[in-house]
Amino acid sequence: MTLEAKLDAPPRSIFTGPLRTTSVGILILITLVAFEAMAVSAALPTAARDLHGLGGYGWAFTGFLIANVVGMVVAGQVSDGRGPRGPLIAGMASFLGGLVLAGTAVTMEQLVAGRVVQGFGSGLLITATYVVIGETYPEELRPKLFAAISSAWILPALIGPVISGTITQQLSWRWVFLGLVPFVLIGAALTLPVLRTLHVEPGSRTSALADPRRILHAFAVAGGIAALTQAGQHPSPLSIGLAVVGLVALVWGLRTLLPAGTVRVRRGVAAPIAIRGLLAGSFFAVESLVPLSMTVQHGYSATAAGLPLACSGLTWAAGSWWQGRAGHADEQQHRVRLVRAGFGFVVLSALAVAVTAQPSVPGWLIYPAWSLAGIGAGLTMTSASVLMLKYTNDADRGSDSAALQLSDATVSAVTTGVAGVLVAAAARGALGYTAAFTVLDLAMAGVALIGVLVAGQVRAPSPN
Repeated sequence: MTLEAKLDAPPRSIFTGPLRTTSVGILILITLVAFEAMAVSAALPTAARDLHGLGGYGWAFTGFLIANVVGMVVAGQVSDGRGPRGPLIAGMASFLGGLVLAGTAVTMEQLVAGRVVQGFGSGLLITATYVVIGETYPEELRPKLFAAISSAWILPALIGPVISGTITQQLSWRWVFLGLVPFVLIGAALTLPVLRTLHVEPGSRTSALADPRRILHAFAVAGGIAALTQAGQHPSPLSIGLAVVGLVALVWGLRTLLPAGTVRVRRGVAAPIAIRGLLAGSFFAVESLVPLSMTVQHGYSATAAGLPLACSGLTWAAGSWWQGRAGHADEQQHRVRLVRAGFGFVVLSALAVAVTAQPSVPGWLIYPAWSLAGIGAGLTMTSASVLMLKYTNDADRGSDSAALQLSDATVSAVTTGVAGVLVAAAARGALGYTAAFTVLDLAMAGVALIGVLVAGQVRAPSPN
């Protein structure tokens, strides 16, 4: 029995009644994951130098991503069979263990191992949290909770790199990891009340997707992402050949891990999962080159070049808040409008960023230009999450939640890999930086335009 069923009256807010501590616990955990994601890049260069491991620097990121994908799938599998309680507990323990392992590293290999353990825990946590939301929160409160989750990324986005850099300079890079340990314990303690309500007897629900072979497919996806990332960062005949093999493995893995009809954006649960991939791919690919574009094309400092990302973080929260307002009479059509408008904002933003990539255009235009993308992401990404939970069922909620995260990770990995290839070509002199930035921005505007055209597919499937 879910928490919702135990309430005498439906709660009016995510911070009222029995939902209060659960909401606070979820938001603390998400904030910690967000802070680590935003802050670690400022500490890793120093850590790699101290550990004499600059050669393994890239794997500190790639290892996290690979383990993250596997964690997502494992959490979805276990949640479908036994509920999200186990993955949530294991995710907190793994994330905590990864922090300690990385923070006490004496070799680069240990640091990378810590990042891998962190990534696995993060994957477990994010997917299990989606399942908890689906099982615990009434449908009318889910948009508000997703808006709050989006807001939980604002502070880490704004101050995470600054705090991380300061801690690294004044204390030690180790405290960027170890300093989060007490907060993880606090978040875990606040989620204990809901954990007691989430136990599901083995065999009490089954899923058509509950196939242990899905874990093998997850490793295929993870390996494919790693190969594509390596080729994007360090293109060579060998890495490009491995990327082709990785792409085959990626497609093979996703055919099992994503719901049928995802590529065709079929109505039902497949559509919001496909929408999330299109949005994440177009948004994060452009964002990955925004600071570089501002530095190379306009001579901005590292701080000024990073500010557009903070601007988009703020507008992302604003867009997410907007979609979470009171429901409309025709909620289905309202969601279609939100998704279509969100993609429209990303199209306009990508085109504007392509314009600002020209050296003759004032660089400050990037700030309003990329802020539009944040609004679009807030409207579309959050709406897709709400719709996925609306269309899924108890048996498949874990697998569908994992598929939502996988769609984000895989498409954005591919598109940012394309961005890396273009930048590498520019660095070799094969084409100019202006051309590299412009081609990437225009291509991602095209990807977002596809989202505009298929937005109507997020309507509920027609009854048979």
